[in-house]
Amino acid sequence: MIKILFVCHGNICRSTMAEFVMKELVRRAGREQEIMVASKACRTDELGSDTHPGTKAALRNHGIPFTRRQARQIQRADYEEFDYIVAMDEENMRDLQRLTGGDSRHKCQLLLSFAGEKQEVADPWYTGNFEVTYQDVMKGCQALLAKI
Repeated sequence: MIKILFVCHGNICRSTMAEFVMKELVRRAGREQEIMVASKACRTDELGSDTHPGTKAALRNHGIPFTRRQARQIQRADYEEFDYIVAMDEENMRDLQRLTGGDSRHKCQLLLSFAGEKQEVADPWYTGNFEVTYQDVMKGCQALLAKI
């Protein structure tokens, strides 16, 4: 089974959005038995919190199902468990470099790199624009699924 872990700062906006988008793309492709998807936080700010209301609204607007959940923090053991650890921005990548001791197996990548882009996924916690974030997340997830 291929295991994908999406990470962002607090695990309530971007990584959670990517988790639910990718789960739906995997379901539509009929690959649920082949690909497992999860998300976690790099930082502790929102641990235990449910998905941000703005993320829920964006998912709802695009017909992407989601469930209640709690933000969790990435652990060193996750590096061994997951095949792809997908970050939303450079700050997340720096956190992952520290956590993994340098990402010796090259598992950590920015989401939009799968779509051939060098940009970050903007954090709607700060921008307030969940639609722009959704579009970037969808683009990155579609490209990642195509790669797999």
